[in-house]
Amino acid sequence: MKYIKISILTVLALVAVSLGSLFSTSVLSYAQEKYTELQTFSKVLNIVQEYYVEKVEVKRLVQGAIKGMLSELDPHTNYMNKEIFKEFEKETTGEFSGLGVEISVQDEILTVISPIEDTPAYKAGIKAGDKIVSIDGKSTKGLNLIEAAQLIKGKLGTSVELKIFRKGQKEPLTIHVKRARIKIKSVKYTDLEDGYAYIKLTSFIDNSYRDFKKVINSHTKKDAKLKGLIIDLRNNPGGLLTQAIKISDLFLNEGVIVSTIGRNEKEKEVVYATPDDTLKEPPIIVLVNEASASASEIVAGALKDHKRAVIMGQRTFGKGSVQSVIKLGDGSGLKLTVARYYTPSGTSIQATGIVPDIELEHVDSKAFQKAIVKSKAKREADIEGHLKNDNEKKYESFNPSDLFWLESDKDNNKKLTAKQKLLKNDYQIFQAYNYLKAWKVFENH
Repeated sequence: MKYIKISILTVLALVAVSLGSLFSTSVLSYAQEKYTELQTFSKVLNIVQEYYVEKVEVKRLVQGAIKGMLSELDPHTNYMNKEIFKEFEKETTGEFSGLGVEISVQDEILTVISPIEDTPAYKAGIKAGDKIVSIDGKSTKGLNLIEAAQLIKGKLGTSVELKIFRKGQKEPLTIHVKRARIKIKSVKYTDLEDGYAYIKLTSFIDNSYRDFKKVINSHTKKDAKLKGLIIDLRNNPGGLLTQAIKISDLFLNEGVIVSTIGRNEKEKEVVYATPDDTLKEPPIIVLVNEASASASEIVAGALKDHKRAVIMGQRTFGKGSVQSVIKLGDGSGLKLTVARYYTPSGTSIQATGIVPDIELEHVDSKAFQKAIVKSKAKREADIEGHLKNDNEKKYESFNPSDLFWLESDKDNNKKLTAKQKLLKNDYQIFQAYNYLKAWKVFENH
């Protein structure tokens, strides 16, 4: 019996040694592989320093190597030197200098995700989907996002020339945009009267949730009950995840808002809604389009999956990756993609986007107004001298010509209320408003 015990112990010891040996070999092999590659890099660095036709600073070579390494990854992973990182930190506060355009690299071409409303880029007519092929005469081919942003930025008041290819245009467009101090107002509110409200979110910055909550509170002070809400996320390129979560949480009292999964699928991070300050009552329409990205898609996805809102418009951009920003010791920074976003139903946003419940094409405002005028039919009440209804006295103040969307004279815009201008000039908002009104009608039957 004693010999059997000794034999078992001997076998266990041999197994442990073997496993330890295999583990050590694996670790050693990994370290050797890494060391060999670093050794090659070190050799190339020394050769360049020693024999290149001109003297080159080590810092420049190392930073170039880092950029080259990150270019092998996705377009949202970037290295920022000290100066660029300072500018990057300013942008999330909602005030910075530049053109006000969100860009991405698609199929190795610098592409506009969205111009931010009320910025020089927006006013100059730059559109989502525009391909920027040159900046001040310099080709954008091969540039990463950070390098392109550096070319776009410059001294306040100076002009930048963008050469753009646009879908449907045979020739490239040349657009000159003057650089300005960009101060983003991320929340814009319009009272749609009778308890209805419209809120436009242009981006998600530090104060977005605070300002969003403020306009909601302001509206409910005027109208005790919020009957319906349109949240407009069109052309919203995203921003701070924390703000998107807080705004989503405002309308959800339980369940998942968003989850993120990195390389290790077991390390799944889930953000849940809280029951505090939840607005359960108002029906919500969320407007999206192909330029709604990132944080916008998180809000739309959360409200859609929980059936808290009807999503209208066009399929969103599909930027469903998570970036972690790391400040490095010398003041530079690394923006690294570390995970993917998933909606409450477990659907990945990446490259697929959010599909709306009701698809609505963008219609030019002039074409929309012409269609409304064309479809206007005469009724008995429009005929001069018509026989009156017994109850018509109640409606005598109404005149068919008061229908604001039928006015063709440009000067009439000056007479319109904020609500009327909004509904007259934007087909998608007009349709969203009609759906909201219909929603209440069906609820009451």
